[in-house]
Amino acid sequence: MEKRDTFAEKSLVNISDYAHDLIAVPRAHVRMVFSQDSTGVSLTHEEHDLVRCPLTRSGMAAAGFMSQAMGVDLPALGESVPVRISTGVLFRVIAIAGLDYEIVESGILLHRFLEEAELQRGGAGGSE
Repeated sequence: MEKRDTFAEKSLVNISDYAHDLIAVPRAHVRMVFSQDSTGVSLTHEEHDLVRCPLTRSGMAAAGFMSQAMGVDLPALGESVPVRISTGVLFRVIAIAGLDYEIVESGILLHRFLEEAELQRGGAGGSE
């Protein structure tokens, strides 16, 4: 039986240490930029990468769910969207980016993270 190598695709969603450091201090508002270029979708804070999602099936799924959690539209190629959310919402966005979408149970976690993010945003979008 041939073993399917999915490590390469899963491992390409990159969550920086800076992202984890940023959520360590609770804040009501963090300004970020959500953008898409020819390599994928990124979420940045003060020009530091927080999350980078490649143009793969898993990467774009993560990016789409991240946009839903933040309450903003996924930016088109070459576009950027300003985002302002709390570190609580950002925590859920980072968790969503780190999910393995090939595992069935990830869907349960995803649903919960999306609900919590919406509640924390007060049902409003996160764009400025």
